[in-house]
Amino acid sequence: MDTSETAAPEVSPSPRGAAETPWLDAREQRFWRAHLEVGKLLEHQLSRELQSHNLAINDYEILVVLSESPERRMRMTDLATATLQSKSRLSHQITRMETAGLVLRQECPGDRRGLYAHLTEHGWQTLQQVAPDHVRSVREHFIDRLTDEQLDAMYAALAPIAEHLRGLRGRG
Repeated sequence: MDTSETAAPEVSPSPRGAAETPWLDAREQRFWRAHLEVGKLLEHQLSRELQSHNLAINDYEILVVLSESPERRMRMTDLATATLQSKSRLSHQITRMETAGLVLRQECPGDRRGLYAHLTEHGWQTLQQVAPDHVRSVREHFIDRLTDEQLDAMYAALAPIAEHLRGLRGRG
């Protein structure tokens, strides 16, 4: 039996507010679950392939963000926002990356409490070495699986959602 055509299982709504809950229909549920699965599987595969370079996916993201920043450095608070990490989690991540010689923490002039994360020369060289393999992986496992029309449609669909969610950051 083709499960892609079967209806989503019935969900027993909670008594409180059940009438107002706009439950997902079978088509919406199928799309939502495919979206979640693709996100998890793609991140897992890209992470696995970065392991051969002794990097985690979060390491790679930080290297890229820093490489694109003026002077290859960024305030830690801004880096946490850019990478969607808590300040605490980012601090631990940067400590590991400092140990590997990829980044360096620097004090912010004029702000005793502020710190920069700065991409080291070793971090820059590592990124230059790893980037071609990573881009090949992104291409192989995602981009090349879609037509130009599908890519355009996905971007058109996802961009307003990303904009909406970015607007919610920092609230509550």
